[in-house]
Amino acid sequence: MGKGVLKVHRANPIEIKKLLNDNESYTIGVRLNLVYLVALGHSSRKLSEIHNISFKQITNWVHRFEEEGIDGLKDRKGRGRHSTLSEEELFEIKKSIVNQKPNNYGYNSDKWTGPIIKQWIKSTYGIEFQKAQIYNIMNKIGISFEKKQGLVAD
Repeated sequence: MGKGVLKVHRANPIEIKKLLNDNESYTIGVRLNLVYLVALGHSSRKLSEIHNISFKQITNWVHRFEEEGIDGLKDRKGRGRHSTLSEEELFEIKKSIVNQKPNNYGYNSDKWTGPIIKQWIKSTYGIEFQKAQIYNIMNKIGISFEKKQGLVAD
Protein backbone atom coordinates (compact mmCIF):
# COMPACT_ATOMS: atom_id res chain seq x y z
CA MET A 1 0.00 0.00 0.00
CA GLY A 2 1.30 3.47 -0.94
CA LYS A 3 2.07 6.26 1.43
CA GLY A 4 -0.58 8.86 2.13
CA VAL A 5 -0.38 12.30 0.61
CA LEU A 6 1.06 14.96 2.90
CA LYS A 7 -1.62 17.47 3.88
CA VAL A 8 -1.68 20.84 5.62
CA HIS A 9 -4.39 21.21 8.24
CA ARG A 10 -3.34 24.43 9.98
CA ALA A 11 -4.48 26.72 7.13
CA ASN A 12 -5.96 26.51 3.66
CA PRO A 13 -4.03 27.57 0.53
CA ILE A 14 -5.75 30.98 0.39
CA GLU A 15 -4.72 31.77 3.99
CA ILE A 16 -1.15 30.64 3.30
CA LYS A 17 -0.97 32.79 0.14
CA LYS A 18 -2.20 35.80 2.16
CA LEU A 19 0.56 35.22 4.74
CA LEU A 20 3.13 35.14 1.95
CA ASN A 21 1.75 38.29 0.31
CA ASP A 22 1.67 40.16 3.64
CA ASN A 23 5.37 39.56 4.26
CA GLU A 24 7.38 42.18 2.35
CA SER A 25 10.70 40.41 2.98
CA TYR A 26 9.36 37.20 1.49
CA THR A 27 7.90 39.03 -1.52
CA ILE A 28 11.18 40.79 -2.24
CA GLY A 29 13.07 37.52 -1.72
CA VAL A 30 10.91 35.69 -4.27
CA ARG A 31 11.38 38.50 -6.78
CA LEU A 32 15.13 38.58 -6.17
CA ASN A 33 15.30 34.81 -6.62
CA LEU A 34 13.55 35.13 -10.00
CA VAL A 35 16.03 37.85 -11.04
CA TYR A 36 18.83 35.51 -9.90
CA LEU A 37 17.45 32.65 -11.98
CA VAL A 38 17.25 34.93 -15.03
CA ALA A 39 20.86 35.98 -14.36
CA LEU A 40 21.82 32.29 -14.37
CA GLY A 41 20.33 32.02 -17.85
CA HIS A 42 16.91 30.55 -17.13
CA SER A 43 14.16 31.57 -19.50
CA SER A 44 11.83 34.16 -18.03
CA ARG A 45 8.98 32.59 -20.01
CA LYS A 46 9.69 29.18 -18.47
CA LEU A 47 9.96 30.75 -14.99
CA SER A 48 6.59 32.42 -15.53
CA GLU A 49 5.01 29.02 -16.22
CA ILE A 50 6.65 27.33 -13.23
CA HIS A 51 5.87 30.10 -10.73
CA ASN A 52 2.48 31.11 -12.15
CA ILE A 53 3.60 34.72 -12.58
CA SER A 54 3.20 36.65 -15.80
CA PHE A 55 6.21 36.82 -18.10
CA LYS A 56 5.81 40.61 -18.25
CA GLN A 57 5.97 40.92 -14.45
CA ILE A 58 9.23 38.96 -14.27
CA THR A 59 10.63 41.13 -17.07
CA ASN A 60 9.59 44.27 -15.16
CA TRP A 61 11.31 43.04 -11.99
CA VAL A 62 14.54 42.32 -13.89
CA HIS A 63 14.51 45.80 -15.46
CA ARG A 64 13.67 47.49 -12.16
CA PHE A 65 16.47 45.54 -10.44
CA GLU A 66 18.88 46.66 -13.16
CA GLU A 67 17.88 50.30 -12.69
CA GLU A 68 17.32 50.54 -8.91
CA GLY A 69 18.86 47.46 -7.29
CA ILE A 70 16.87 45.71 -4.57
CA ASP A 71 14.71 48.81 -4.01
CA GLY A 72 13.28 48.24 -7.49
CA LEU A 73 11.76 44.97 -6.27
CA LYS A 74 9.68 46.63 -3.55
CA ASP A 75 6.02 47.38 -4.13
CA ARG A 76 5.45 50.95 -5.12
CA LYS A 77 2.97 53.12 -3.26
CA GLY A 78 0.09 54.75 -5.02
CA ARG A 79 -0.41 51.98 -7.52
CA GLY A 80 -3.71 50.31 -8.20
CA ARG A 81 -7.24 51.48 -8.21
CA HIS A 82 -8.32 54.26 -5.87
CA SER A 83 -11.19 53.67 -3.47
CA THR A 84 -14.64 54.73 -4.62
CA LEU A 85 -15.49 55.68 -1.05
CA SER A 86 -13.70 58.56 0.66
CA GLU A 87 -12.04 58.18 4.05
CA GLU A 88 -14.90 60.15 5.61
CA GLU A 89 -17.47 57.82 4.04
CA LEU A 90 -15.56 54.77 5.27
CA PHE A 91 -15.52 56.28 8.78
CA GLU A 92 -19.27 56.94 8.61
CA ILE A 93 -19.90 53.38 7.42
CA LYS A 94 -17.93 51.95 10.33
CA LYS A 95 -19.66 54.23 12.83
CA SER A 96 -23.10 53.27 11.51
CA ILE A 97 -22.39 49.54 11.44
CA VAL A 98 -20.88 49.50 14.92
CA ASN A 99 -23.46 51.77 16.57
CA GLN A 100 -26.67 50.94 14.70
CA LYS A 101 -28.62 47.84 13.77
CA PRO A 102 -29.84 47.10 10.25
CA ASN A 103 -33.48 47.32 11.37
CA ASN A 104 -32.84 51.02 12.15
CA TYR A 105 -32.41 51.44 8.39
CA GLY A 106 -35.50 49.42 7.45
CA TYR A 107 -33.90 45.99 7.07
CA ASN A 108 -35.60 42.98 8.60
CA SER A 109 -32.57 41.92 10.65
CA ASP A 110 -30.86 42.65 13.96
CA LYS A 111 -27.43 41.63 12.62
CA TRP A 112 -25.36 43.09 9.83
CA THR A 113 -24.41 40.69 7.05
CA GLY A 114 -22.40 41.21 3.88
CA PRO A 115 -25.50 41.31 1.63
CA ILE A 116 -27.28 43.78 3.94
CA ILE A 117 -24.21 46.04 4.07
CA LYS A 118 -23.99 45.82 0.27
CA GLN A 119 -27.62 46.96 -0.08
CA TRP A 120 -27.22 49.67 2.57
CA ILE A 121 -24.09 51.16 0.92
CA LYS A 122 -25.89 51.16 -2.44
CA SER A 123 -28.94 52.95 -1.02
CA THR A 124 -26.91 55.37 1.13
CA TYR A 125 -24.00 56.22 -1.17
CA GLY A 126 -25.32 55.15 -4.59
CA ILE A 127 -22.33 52.85 -5.12
CA GLU A 128 -22.78 49.17 -5.90
CA PHE A 129 -20.05 46.74 -4.93
CA GLN A 130 -19.64 43.03 -5.55
CA LYS A 131 -20.31 40.89 -2.48
CA ALA A 132 -16.62 39.95 -2.09
CA GLN A 133 -15.60 43.61 -2.20
CA ILE A 134 -17.87 44.37 0.78
CA TYR A 135 -15.74 42.06 2.93
CA ASN A 136 -12.58 43.83 1.69
CA ILE A 137 -14.11 47.17 2.69
CA MET A 138 -15.07 45.78 6.12
CA ASN A 139 -11.52 44.52 6.60
CA LYS A 140 -10.14 47.94 5.60
CA ILE A 141 -12.21 49.70 8.25
CA GLY A 142 -11.39 47.14 10.94
CA ILE A 143 -14.58 45.07 10.97
CA SER A 144 -14.74 41.33 10.50
CA PHE A 145 -17.43 38.71 10.64
CA GLU A 146 -17.02 35.78 13.01
CA LYS A 147 -19.30 32.80 12.50
CA LYS A 148 -20.45 32.56 16.11
CA GLN A 149 -19.98 36.16 17.24
CA GLY A 150 -21.21 38.00 14.18
CA LEU A 151 -19.74 41.44 13.61
CA VAL A 152 -16.41 42.21 15.35
CA ALA A 153 -14.88 45.71 15.27
CA ASP A 154 -11.23 46.45 16.00
